[in-house]
Amino acid sequence: MPNPQEFHDRMLSLGLARVSEAAAHASARLIGRGDEKAADQAAVNAMRDQLNMLDIKGVVVIGEGERDEAPMLFIGEEVGTGNGPAVDIALDPLEGTTLTAKDMPNALTVIAMAPRGTLLHAPDVYMDKLAIGPGYPRDVISLDMTPKERVEALAKARRCKPSDITTCILERPRHEAMIEEVRATGAAIRLITDGDVAGVIHCAEADVTGIDIYMGSGGAPEGVLAASALKCMGGQMWGRLLFRNDDERGRAAKAGITDFNRIYARDEMVTADVIFAATGVTNGSIVQGVRREPGFITTETILMRSKTGSVRRMIYRNPVK
Repeated sequence: MPNPQEFHDRMLSLGLARVSEAAAHASARLIGRGDEKAADQAAVNAMRDQLNMLDIKGVVVIGEGERDEAPMLFIGEEVGTGNGPAVDIALDPLEGTTLTAKDMPNALTVIAMAPRGTLLHAPDVYMDKLAIGPGYPRDVISLDMTPKERVEALAKARRCKPSDITTCILERPRHEAMIEEVRATGAAIRLITDGDVAGVIHCAEADVTGIDIYMGSGGAPEGVLAASALKCMGGQMWGRLLFRNDDERGRAAKAGITDFNRIYARDEMVTADVIFAATGVTNGSIVQGVRREPGFITTETILMRSKTGSVRRMIYRNPVK
């Protein structure tokens, strides 16, 4: 008979999908309403309610922020019934609050779960990120390379020209020099306005998305979520925390980070088997957004398990009460 204290990822995966679906349902009511905070809060409330129905001893290690800044789903918050396995939870109740408020593509609700102590407790600071999909030699590129060197090394590994490579980069002023250097190689760039978890996931399905490589800085918590997805789908990822001041270094120290210059590989950010679920809020390149039909609301969720490498796409059609 299965031990209820063990991390049975197959048994827990459907419950995790329900968590992301509930958050998507709640935030969908705010699509295009121009209120980012209300959309995020709706997703947070729904996600928390569903998590507390799961038979887990969960701790949020990647959440909405510190306890004083986030009334719910803060880092360190305990979730679940208190029965069952001890697990780490990484979540972004609404990745793309601006995308939701403006009814733009690729807003997602995102959550990952792994055995206790196996997800990097990344503080709420920036992370320099680099990711590619499966099928490449180990460490074919690195964060220590220049953007130009990364594109050229990837093209060599693919036996193609740099002009055949497409890079995904978050459109921010801080990336202007990077964008210029990548374009100088002849490579194409797909700029995204928000949602770098989705940006990294695109690398794992290059034949579908057309994205070969993701690079640039964004939130460190999102980096751990992206690494969780990539561990399920295959691919390589690296992240290095970036600090702007002593306050951010203090947050890192509080989270147990001692080497501020360390480069984390994917399996150092996620050290054990992980489950990952993401549900579309607005239509996107990974999953469709919430659709309202007469008497029903429909969502699409991508549910993944690293143990088996399985990737499920689930359509949930629920009567509107």
